Amino acid sequence: MIDAHIHLDQYSDADIKRIVKNMQFSGIEGLVCVSTNLASSMANLALAERYPGIIHPAFGYHPESPLPDEEEVSRLLSWMERKACRMIAVGEIGLPYYLRRQMAKDGRSLDLDAYVQLLKRFLSFAGQHGKPVVLHAVYEDADLACDLLERYRIRKAHFHWFKGAKHTVRKMADRGYYISFTPDLLYEPEIMELARSYPPDQVMAETDGPWPFEGPFAGQLTQPAMVQKVAEAWADIQGIAPEEARCRLRENTKRFYGI
Repeated sequence: MIDAHIHLDQYSDADIKRIVKNMQFSGIEGLVCVSTNLASSMANLALAERYPGIIHPAFGYHPESPLPDEEEVSRLLSWMERKACRMIAVGEIGLPYYLRRQMAKDGRSLDLDAYVQLLKRFLSFAGQHGKPVVLHAVYEDADLACDLLERYRIRKAHFHWFKGAKHTVRKMADRGYYISFTPDLLYEPEIMELARSYPPDQVMAETDGPWPFEGPFAGQLTQPAMVQKVAEAWADIQGIAPEEARCRLRENTKRFYGI
């Protein structure tokens, strides 16, 4: 299988070596490694060069981060321009749902329009270079992201760890957008329900590591091998054999990313 979304650069070097070494024993053939800023993008490119054919890097700016200044954005986009042939996708990009909620709790406001303008720049880049996009956009932010994808004529969109309203789910499915399930598919009813309704040919499995999980994964280091458990849970929901589920999730990921 392929872990469709992981922040490999955020692990320690020792853990990275251990993760890559263990992949061959746990049935994992590849990792889509998303980035959070320029330094992260450069680190993931270096990892892709260290482990060719295994690590597939995506470059972008994580939307739950503080708003970058113009110089930082320009440096990142300029670097991405030079490395466009090395990137599998533009990501992780999107909108700051959780940051906005936290700031509201603290009595502060967030300039959402500035984040929308930033997202537009990355979508424009993706459109110009024919790259898929990896989106962090949940709940009401997903509706806005869908509108922007239409405006920039982006057809290949992957909403990772998606959560949202039923009308948004229908819209995304009808437009051919992909989503991915994390290990919380094993214990979150909301995600289980989404897995029942989303088209089976438009789903993938991810870990979003090193983000930690609860349930049967509590206290464990998040590792790519966990997507095997995601596949088993999805198989149970779909009423198919685990091996068929692994094959379908793998082929969906390869098809979407052109691996």
